[in-house]
Amino acid sequence: MNAAGRVRIKICGMTRLADALCAVEAGVDGLGFIFSAKSPRMIALEAARAIIAQLPPLVDAVGVFVDEQPDRVAAIVRECGIGIVQLHGAESPAYCRELATLAAPCKLLKAIRIGGHTTAAEVAPYNDAVHGLLLDTYQKNVVGGTGQTFDWALIDRLDLARPFLLAGGLDADNIDEALARVRPYGVDANSGLEDAPGQKNHGLIRRFVAAVRAFETRCLASQQ
Repeated sequence: MNAAGRVRIKICGMTRLADALCAVEAGVDGLGFIFSAKSPRMIALEAARAIIAQLPPLVDAVGVFVDEQPDRVAAIVRECGIGIVQLHGAESPAYCRELATLAAPCKLLKAIRIGGHTTAAEVAPYNDAVHGLLLDTYQKNVVGGTGQTFDWALIDRLDLARPFLLAGGLDADNIDEALARVRPYGVDANSGLEDAPGQKNHGLIRRFVAAVRAFETRCLASQQ
């Protein structure tokens, strides 16, 4: 949570305008558009641009890339009007610094897949290379969208120095527990809000956002 007690909400894997507008109406802060050909939620550049053009001010468009050439990422950022880049592959800190220059003033999130093997030493080099981190579930040969949570207790040993979003199997039923245990700056949901890959369930979107906002309200009330 940020200093004002607000949790940022991102919903990823957007492919349809109706889903995006539902999420906006529900009160999300950001929408993710996946440009990786390996993802079942990949969106064509033209389709992403058309949806992003209809987003209101202060709702961030997040472009998700996996081991893409920096110049191509920068070109898509400019063409689609993306405000945040999420890197979900094996991109190095040096890659992140290069892209930060090419895609400026776009902000960078680096996804870290968390498992029992993940160490603070692995994460630390990104502290001066990106604006924030996204913590997702480690699954061999899968870069995201696993639909599985990870052991949130592992986060404590990572000594994180950047704001982070919690991802990995979050849905309307487990988000309250996740927020109470982890207290992230933001949350990122995807497959847990779908009927099928890339097809969001509007009822689940509304329940998810409402659960996050209800948690915020309870936290603020406890501080008064």
